[in-house]
Amino acid sequence: MIPTQRVILGAGLAILLIITAASIALDVKSRSDAAWINHAVQVQKKISDLRVLLRRSESAARGFELYRSSAFSAEFQAVHAEIAPALAELKRGVRDNPDQVTLLEGTELLALRRVEIAAEAMRLRAANDEAGITALNRKAEGRGLMDTVMGNLDHLSVEEERLLTARSQDSRRTGVVLLGIDVAGAMLILLLVGLVMRESQRATVQLQSTLTETTAAKEALAAAVAERTEHLVTAHDELRLSVNVLQSTFHSMAEAVLVIDVEGNVLLSNPAAERMLLHRAGMNLRNLRALSDVFRGDGVTPLKADELPSVRVLRGEKFEEMEMIVRPHSGNPPRHLMISGRPMLDGQGEISGAVLVYHDATMSRETERQLYQSQKLDAIGKLTGGVAHDFNNMLTVISGNTETLVASLKQQPELQRAARLIDDAAERCAELIQHLLAFARRQPLQPRNIEINAAIADIAKLLRPTLGEQIQIETVLEPGPMTAHIDPSRLTNAVLNMAINARDAMPNGGKLLLETHRVVLDEAYAQAHADVVAGPYVMLAVSDTGTGMSVETQQKAFEPFFTTKEVGKGSGLGLSMVYGFVKQSGGHIKIYSEEGHGTTIKLYLPPGEGTTDVAAAVAPQAEGGAETIFVVEDDNLVRNFVTAQLQSLGYKTVAASDGPSALELIDAGEPFDLLFTDVVIPGGMSGRELAEKVAELRPGLKVLYTSGYTDNAIVHHGKLDDGVMLLTKPYRRNQLAEMIRKALNGGGMAAG
Repeated sequence: MIPTQRVILGAGLAILLIITAASIALDVKSRSDAAWINHAVQVQKKISDLRVLLRRSESAARGFELYRSSAFSAEFQAVHAEIAPALAELKRGVRDNPDQVTLLEGTELLALRRVEIAAEAMRLRAANDEAGITALNRKAEGRGLMDTVMGNLDHLSVEEERLLTARSQDSRRTGVVLLGIDVAGAMLILLLVGLVMRESQRATVQLQSTLTETTAAKEALAAAVAERTEHLVTAHDELRLSVNVLQSTFHSMAEAVLVIDVEGNVLLSNPAAERMLLHRAGMNLRNLRALSDVFRGDGVTPLKADELPSVRVLRGEKFEEMEMIVRPHSGNPPRHLMISGRPMLDGQGEISGAVLVYHDATMSRETERQLYQSQKLDAIGKLTGGVAHDFNNMLTVISGNTETLVASLKQQPELQRAARLIDDAAERCAELIQHLLAFARRQPLQPRNIEINAAIADIAKLLRPTLGEQIQIETVLEPGPMTAHIDPSRLTNAVLNMAINARDAMPNGGKLLLETHRVVLDEAYAQAHADVVAGPYVMLAVSDTGTGMSVETQQKAFEPFFTTKEVGKGSGLGLSMVYGFVKQSGGHIKIYSEEGHGTTIKLYLPPGEGTTDVAAAVAPQAEGGAETIFVVEDDNLVRNFVTAQLQSLGYKTVAASDGPSALELIDAGEPFDLLFTDVVIPGGMSGRELAEKVAELRPGLKVLYTSGYTDNAIVHHGKLDDGVMLLTKPYRRNQLAEMIRKALNGGGMAAG
């Protein structure tokens, strides 16, 4: 071999070794880059999974707070058990980055503390520990902890996204360099082969030897190129798999996500955005704004152009949970949205677009509104019940004495007329208080199983002369027996009130429709209506073809004294009384109305069990008697009035102002035949507790209760306790005589 050939072959061999070494090094780096890219993708997924678990725990805790449902408690416990392992997995994923490990260790303490606070709040609510709940709320730790945790997770996610971008770019550069080296090496080898062939012309033997060596080197190089190409294909497949994981996560998100450019064009959107916002790639947000009216979270104040989320985020603002209400011009229902925004920056730090994330809070906000409305009505009801007791005491004295006055002034018509006016006014006051107690769910009901179709048919006959000929009454009753457990007299009053409202909404005449159906309110409906228990109901619908109600009117329709009628033409207590009656009976009421198209009010009544109950016939009662009545009444005026009335009926009376005074007389051996006691009395015991103590001393005691506001002493679950007789205040002389005689003959017993 001549020296030139040695030089050429030596140089070629050296170059081949260098190319092979470089290829091997780049191959190792390529594999490392692919592994780090996959590592970054996995860390991003773990961050996303942890964020979802934290939000699920928040959602389950909030659901339990609203509905006290064991399903939310079970979900919270399940999610709680997954959070610590998820944090541990994420810590293992970022152990190569000390800064992220430090940040995550701090985040772990905050996240676990937030979950502990939520668990403590659920435990306190389950135990009805109001003091504990108040103390916990006063600390106000929860919201700040969750915001800090989510901010830390966002920081981790941004850092991993930066690492993923850098590693992907590095992997691509490595692949390009590797391919360039392979191609350059191949070209250089071919050049060397050419040189060798030219030199081989000088000696055939040397040419054959050099050609053999060159062929072997070429085959080795081709094998190395093929191997490198296979590695590049594998790395590409792994990268594509990682991208698919990210795309699957993006498309499966419940929140709507929009990626926009600086002009407001939608570059990328997930399926949730198309369902929730009707936005998709290729649309422009500026054009879409013309299709809806946009308001702040109060639903009243319009959002200015520079306050819109897309405008704010393209200015460089970052924000979380911005509230916005969108009312489409198409007539579709409005949506309550919570929006988060982040601007996107290019390599020079300039804003190149933005990411907007929309959460649909429509259902949760509606549930909060219903809960607030229910709490407001409950507060009004408690106030009403507090006033009713004393007010009815006064009315008992007023109406009883004016009744006597009217009877005694027969020879003086003018004075009798004035007394009758007072009596009528007292009667109207009594009715007003009764309506308020019905709304407050404090009236003593006497429900029984009634055949609803027969009851509605009878009520329809009653309505025809009441509503007049201009109102057409129709009934659509579901065939077959259908029993509801309800107080029939209160049901009649409720339907009559709704029918009168319907008549007033149809001044030029119209149609009133009464319908009955068997229905089942499912869990989805119960979750959307905080005061509803899922299950079967008997539905009674009262529909009219009148003027209808606006949304604002519907939201206030059940409030007492709210009316849209002219002054003097409505008390505003009709629907509030119906509302209280239905709620106290364990049912549900719902208004469906549209202005100009009429109104439908649906009553969902509890179904009855077994056969219908037949109302007991009322036997005529004697006017008076000679027995001794023990009167327990704390109000001096009422006590004096009652004893005077009883004495005028022929009865002997014994009186006490409270429970301890009554027990002293009884312990002293005071004889009597009937205990007539107010339910609400001073002295540390109620009328019911007094009756129970007296019954222990004198078995077989006969008791008649009286009250203007029973609260829960003898009324439970909306109805009188079994065997209890109650004379509600205010009452007339004949009502007093009848109930006293009935209690003496029938034997009203102490409430157990």
